[in-house]
Amino acid sequence: MARRGENIRKRKDGRWEGRHKVYHAVKERYVYHSVYGYSYAEVKEKLAIAKLTHQNNLSLKGAEMTSGTGSADTVVLFSDAAAEWLEIKWEKCKYSTYIKYETVYRTHLSALLGDFYLSNANFKSFQEKIFDHLSSGCFSESLQKSICCVVNQILRHVGEKYGLRLPVLKRPDTKQRKKTLETFTASERQRMFSVIREKGAESDKYDAALVLCLYTGVRIGELCALRWSDLDFREMTLSVNRTVQRIAARNSCVDKTGNPCAEGQKGNPCVEGQARNSHADQSGTQKTCPYKKQGAKTVLLETEPKSESSRRKIPIPAEGEGLFSRLDRSRPYVFGGDKPMEPRTLQYRFKKILAAAKVDERSFHMLRHTFATSCIECGMDVKSLSEILGHSDVKITMNRYVHPTMDSKRKQMGVLSDFYGNVWGQICGHTV
Repeated sequence: MARRGENIRKRKDGRWEGRHKVYHAVKERYVYHSVYGYSYAEVKEKLAIAKLTHQNNLSLKGAEMTSGTGSADTVVLFSDAAAEWLEIKWEKCKYSTYIKYETVYRTHLSALLGDFYLSNANFKSFQEKIFDHLSSGCFSESLQKSICCVVNQILRHVGEKYGLRLPVLKRPDTKQRKKTLETFTASERQRMFSVIREKGAESDKYDAALVLCLYTGVRIGELCALRWSDLDFREMTLSVNRTVQRIAARNSCVDKTGNPCAEGQKGNPCVEGQARNSHADQSGTQKTCPYKKQGAKTVLLETEPKSESSRRKIPIPAEGEGLFSRLDRSRPYVFGGDKPMEPRTLQYRFKKILAAAKVDERSFHMLRHTFATSCIECGMDVKSLSEILGHSDVKITMNRYVHPTMDSKRKQMGVLSDFYGNVWGQICGHTV
């Protein structure tokens, strides 16, 4: 129930909601905007800020309309637009994609821009806030792209719903030093193979996973989700049909806005679904929760591959069948048994192999980069390699995954020496 005169109430999901009126220029009437929080005091403070910000924006808007430049403009609270956009994504996107969007918004945009009122008049100030944020932190190029992507999608939603057409936000041109990726050298690979060979009959599924990645370049999530039905030993192919990843979870399950569902907040278990747990959203519709463990901070989620190009068939070497000879074929998953293998477990066991081989520690993903580099050095064409890796563009393959080794560079320099002939020796033979 709302507290008298303040229009603040406690919702069924445990959060507090405060509402205030905002004039909508396109609809030509007042509409309600809401702010949310987990305590009455928090919402009261947010509501006061929102009302004050709205009044300041109305003053700015009045000045624009007096000058005759903003008559078709409107103002939209960024947090409201973001909540609406996230609700749409909840319905349309994969859970993992939604969590990525929601995490970017919650971590980088909610506190920074949640109370900002968008309009054509103050878009420059909006842009400067984001640019300052991106410039102030040591954000990777990938994270900067993700932040700008989320902002632009929210702005597009504002344009479609409210008719407020705002420019596309372009990522600031910040100079970043590219991180040098060290693939495994030939000698390091041989040391790893030697450790595995020395185990003999004691070699296990983790050893097989390492070798398979070096021969196929599959991602760690694709490897952990591999099923026996994905392997065709007659055609000697491996099909990538799914992946597994550990992603963040908000308490035990989340509602459309990324907040814990009511039962999860109370510590109660969700209603059991047929295959997974499920819970009802505010409209009473049953929503699927992708995990069973209550109170988990992360969840191991099996999904379709990350893109359409990631769904692919990879030829495996003729001797590849022997790699799987010691693995249990009575259960569905090649490396996990009755369920997908935990990627963190594979990373941990991989580090043990590196330590035994006296190889500097690197991530499991470096095996994929090593595979790509080795293929190019062996003469494989880039288009074939790109399709094997599951890339949508050969530029990704060449720019991110191919790293010429020193041996490769030395070999190419040797070709130059052959081209020049004995000129170098003739010059060095003369006394100056």
